[in-house]
Amino acid sequence: MTRTDAPRLRSPNLVLALLLLAYIFNFLDRQILGILAGPIIADLKLTDAEFGAIAGLAFAILYSVLAVPLAMIADRTSRSRVIATALVVWSGFTALCGTATSFLQLFLFRLGVGVGEAGGVAPSYALIADYFPAHKRARALAIFSLGVPLGLAAGTLIGAYLAWWIDWRAAFIVMGVAGIALAPVMLLIVRDKPRDLSEASSAPPLLSTFGIIARKPSFWLMATAASCSSLAGYGLALWTPTVLERSFDLSITARGGFLASIFLIGGTAGVFAGGWLADRLGATDRSWYARLPAIAWLITAPTFAAGLLVQDLRLVWVLLLIPNALNILWLGPVVTAVQHLVPRPLRSTASASFLLINNLVGLGVGPTLIGALSELFKERFGTEALRYAAVSVLGFYLLAAFLMFFAVKRLRSDWIDDPEASPAATA
Repeated sequence: MTRTDAPRLRSPNLVLALLLLAYIFNFLDRQILGILAGPIIADLKLTDAEFGAIAGLAFAILYSVLAVPLAMIADRTSRSRVIATALVVWSGFTALCGTATSFLQLFLFRLGVGVGEAGGVAPSYALIADYFPAHKRARALAIFSLGVPLGLAAGTLIGAYLAWWIDWRAAFIVMGVAGIALAPVMLLIVRDKPRDLSEASSAPPLLSTFGIIARKPSFWLMATAASCSSLAGYGLALWTPTVLERSFDLSITARGGFLASIFLIGGTAGVFAGGWLADRLGATDRSWYARLPAIAWLITAPTFAAGLLVQDLRLVWVLLLIPNALNILWLGPVVTAVQHLVPRPLRSTASASFLLINNLVGLGVGPTLIGALSELFKERFGTEALRYAAVSVLGFYLLAAFLMFFAVKRLRSDWIDDPEASPAATA
């Protein structure tokens, strides 16, 4: 049964474009902290371990935990309204970060950013899965996931130049205000499909939803593998700008342009390739949704190590381009697979459960671990300590590949097909 008084729905591509724009702000507000690490650490007199805790634990604690209840609210009310509200909250706290004068204040404001961003991603996954048929879903989710490299690139470049023109505080304030301005547009244009609203009252409680996915080995294998990848990926995204500052003596604008080009070219190519290949190969064999990320991670580890250790900046750029494409190739395939582990009304909650594991480990541990290792290595390596700390976490990509290969066979049996018509009928 559907609502007859529901507003006219926009085209799926327009909805996807606006969700992508919000996701760009999501990652822009995360990555801006990385490019501004140098001036923030100097201004607030922080250690690497303290800055790692601000970027990792402060953000991940509430971001990870609140994602599940906020996704349940989205499944039972309006996914689009939850996303717009979340955008206002995380953007507001991003702006407040520009007013911080101590470790504690910045830590608390980053907690607030995490609270807001907790309500953005999982409901967006579910909306996209509702707007696009199964045979186009991985590509749509991959396009949405372009928000990761685009946000990383924008946060790195815009943050660097705002800090250079004004100061690091202005960078946070400008980005926060811009995100708040986007929220009314989201409310006006992005709407839930009427079918979702009629199904909301029938959505089972959290324990029932989690019970469904908990009985599926592919969920645990994919979630743990993605977590290992994210541990290294989030940590490297945060700390690589500072590695370029300390080991290569690059100015803030030089490292901003250097990394923005890598994130933009490599990241967008990798994310889009992951979705396109998953849709093509997965149409005949669903195991490719797990096999593709595993192959990518096997190549990511050694190329990242080479890129971080060589001395020629031109070679560094080429070598880092490869892993920055491959380390996030998993987003389209794996997120799509998670959508197919549960019935349609449970997709937001299933995605949030996946993100809970991924972000607690990836966001919570990655940046914090590299910062702590940098402090530990300083006596031996001096100014090169951070570079070797970054290299130390690359083994997690190999562990991720190992776990994902185990998920290949399990995914075939755990997959739930959509009840809709065949691709030919839904095209």
